Amino acid sequence: MTLFRIFCAAIIAAVSIYTTIVIANHGMGLYPIFFGDIADMTWRGQFNVDFLCFLLMSGAWVAWRHAFSLNGLLLGFAAFNLGAPFLAGYLLIEGYRNKGDSAALLLGRTRAARSR
Repeated sequence: MTLFRIFCAAIIAAVSIYTTIVIANHGMGLYPIFFGDIADMTWRGQFNVDFLCFLLMSGAWVAWRHAFSLNGLLLGFAAFNLGAPFLAGYLLIEGYRNKGDSAALLLGRTRAARSR
């Protein structure tokens, strides 16, 4: 679990630093560029569609893990919109809350308890 936590922290740092540099150089215009590349039907667009699907799965998993409660839906929305740094931070926090129990981390405490 220690290596996983280091990995999550590295993701948060790397993406945050990169994003800060991109914003400083190009501003906050992510969505028009992101969806414009998809509309252009290029390899960048193909990558963006693939990445969009990962974001959708991330958001759906977080919401599902919280049984689609209001908090779960809000967290899922955040996971979809904030990407890897959010998910890495979420996993770090939940990993500590669940004391490194991977079943509880993946399924949530209630589902993990039922599966045992």
